[in-house]
Amino acid sequence: MYTQEDLNNVQAQIRRALGAVPERYIVVDTARQRLMVVSKGNAVQEFSVSTSRFGIGNADGSFKTPPGVHRICEKIGAGAPAGRIFRDRIDTGEDWPIGKPGDNLILTRILRLEGLQQGLNKGNGIDSYERFIYIHGTNNEDRIGRPISQGCVCMKNDDVIRLFDSIEEGAIVFIN
Repeated sequence: MYTQEDLNNVQAQIRRALGAVPERYIVVDTARQRLMVVSKGNAVQEFSVSTSRFGIGNADGSFKTPPGVHRICEKIGAGAPAGRIFRDRIDTGEDWPIGKPGDNLILTRILRLEGLQQGLNKGNGIDSYERFIYIHGTNNEDRIGRPISQGCVCMKNDDVIRLFDSIEEGAIVFIN
């Protein structure tokens, strides 16, 4: 889990970007492949995740996970069963058998991210929203905890449901 020093550093970066630190926010630690929900300065939930197998970066077409301050601009999939397949953010009505291997699919829930830092994750050629960067469930749950995605933050399906249900649209997400 993050130390208080780690959280203080994250809060300082959020404060620089936004002018203030919200009471509740999410931190994605790409080095540790962890996602934490922070409330009132304390990590209150923690999940294993998988970020990009290509590393951290912001360029369009890089398939890298973008760093910096984002916000959840859309929550998609409320009420869908675990394993529901989404294409282009649309519920296909098809369910993927959890545990069945295959290409990394977008399953169960989508938290779409919008970059908030001009020149880092917002703007021409580097825009997280235009790159379709999400937090979402995956069919490759056995690989969670290792970088496997093409830029998104992948979670186990039950975990993404818990996160989706506990966080509001507009919540801040800091990726480092």
